[in-house]
Amino acid sequence: MKSDLVEKASEIISDPLVLINMVSKRVRQLNSGRSPLIPTRPSMGAADIALTEIIEGKIRVVVVDPAKAES
Repeated sequence: MKSDLVEKASEIISDPLVLINMVSKRVRQLNSGRSPLIPTRPSMGAADIALTEIIEGKIRVVVVDPAKAES
């Protein structure tokens, strides 16, 4: 995982716990066979792909209002 990608992604997702969870979930998806949402290079690992997807806006946080989720 490249530190410059982490820094850029943390500018978009400011909460480190949310960023870690997003990257972890996406890495699991990529490792289980899901296709990347960006063009990749052979030198990119799954975490680099996930971070780049966040930076490019291919993945984003969706905040769910708990009141609306219950109905």
